[in-house]
Amino acid sequence: MLFLVHMVVQIPLDADTELINSLKADEKAFSQKLQQEGKWRHLWRVAGQYANYSVLDVESNDELHTLLSSLPLFPYMAIEVTPLAQHPSAIAQN
Repeated sequence: MLFLVHMVVQIPLDADTELINSLKADEKAFSQKLQQEGKWRHLWRVAGQYANYSVLDVESNDELHTLLSSLPLFPYMAIEVTPLAQHPSAIAQN
């Protein structure tokens, strides 16, 4: 199942810098692992924002929820999820 996920990171200004830097490093490693596994198919930065649009390929809504809530920066994120379906006019098949 494909999902378009919009993630906006909202770290409080008074957050502990050392903790946040550690979470960012963990987040990068975790997202790259998921990309290598083929679960995180696309990752696009939103220019000028601490945000991204991603396409995730998982087996179920529950797997998506588990994956997103496992992100180290999850407590600081606002997330919107849109389920995707193959368009009949698309040349490329997913």
